[in-house]
Amino acid sequence: MFAKKQIITFFILITFITFGAHADNLTGSKAPTFELSDQSGKMHKLSDYAGKWVVLYFYPRNHTSGCTVEAGAFRDMQAKFADLNTTIMGVSVDDVESHKSFHSDLKLNFDLLSDNQQTVSKDYQVLNDLVVVKYSKRQTFIIDPMGMVAHHFEDVDPDTHAQETYDKLQEVQKIYSM
Repeated sequence: MFAKKQIITFFILITFITFGAHADNLTGSKAPTFELSDQSGKMHKLSDYAGKWVVLYFYPRNHTSGCTVEAGAFRDMQAKFADLNTTIMGVSVDDVESHKSFHSDLKLNFDLLSDNQQTVSKDYQVLNDLVVVKYSKRQTFIIDPMGMVAHHFEDVDPDTHAQETYDKLQEVQKIYSM
């Protein structure tokens, strides 16, 4: 009986840590810098995009159903984002080779950045560390041309997120242009 209560308590605690804990909302703060390799091995730094808007979306794993849907939606809307002077980049803790395959399979028209050291996911407070498995939580950051987080999406539905991000980007850009 006592062991059963301990096991139940353990699973409740793990569930809270995994699903209940949220990162601080970073809206209004300086975006953490990064230097990461894309699917081709090319390095990308946040400073490379000074003067542009950036949609930096974190996702758990390449070749999974939700991540495939989300990446495909961003691919399909990439030209609309480009019209708003915005670069899209996806980030996960998968390695460059996995990104290369995922990028190729989906015929993506934006870069996937490999955070296999998990430092950028930690800096953006999206790393989910379950001891044996580490992955980036599905969260997105709209970064303004000055490198500030203009909006932070903490709750993301892969089916609707690309459109939701586009709509929020338009809204935020209107505010910035006032």
